[in-house]
Amino acid sequence: QVQLVESGGGLVQAGGSLRLSCAASGSIVSINAMGWYRQAPGKQRELVAITKGGSTNYTDSVKGRFTISRGNAKNTVYLQMNSLKPEDTAVYYCNADLLMVQAGILGGPYDYWGQGTQVTVSS
Repeated sequence: QVQLVESGGGLVQAGGSLRLSCAASGSIVSINAMGWYRQAPGKQRELVAITKGGSTNYTDSVKGRFTISRGNAKNTVYLQMNSLKPEDTAVYYCNADLLMVQAGILGGPYDYWGQGTQVTVSS
């Protein structure tokens, strides 16, 4: 099986910074893409940032403030969040699109999610 474990959320004042981390583990052969999504109360989950094949994309509201990066251990992804705003408050989820081995057989791509980490930005 595969697990994605996030860390780094918390409470911060507007204008502050946080760095989210996500580590994927298990019978992973390769990861095609990793991304961060968020879901605020009463709203749908939305894509925040994604990295795939060396390229990155961001939702317009975070461009210039957030940076997504892969770690030296390629099964990790980070989200550096600067100049945080109250509207960034949400549960942030890590996502991975990956190939894995199950019962000795290569399969995928499969879509896996982390458990979510709360980010709260106070005004």
